[in-house]
Amino acid sequence: MSALKFSEERLMKVLLAPVISEKATMVAEKNEQIVFRVTTDATKPEIKAAVELLFKVEVESVQTVNREGKQKRSGAHTGRRNHTKRAFVCLKPGQEINFSEEAK
Repeated sequence: MSALKFSEERLMKVLLAPVISEKATMVAEKNEQIVFRVTTDATKPEIKAAVELLFKVEVESVQTVNREGKQKRSGAHTGRRNHTKRAFVCLKPGQEINFSEEAK
């Protein structure tokens, strides 16, 4: 498994949360991918190792997207929300992660 190259402590911090939205659900059904919010400095091999370690599944590929934070203003002052990164994780055939089940 590729989790051996990275420290287990680091891998536990890479994945922030699964993205549960209408678009993420469509991607999951159509392309058999799962979407996660990840730390902005996470690499594809780290994301792959983290998913394999935490969910005990085999990952085929990982695509990442850097999302710019929205620009917001309050009166004359402008600011920006934090930038985020998402990972689209493609699992090997026959593998599945189900978030709707209760944790045991």
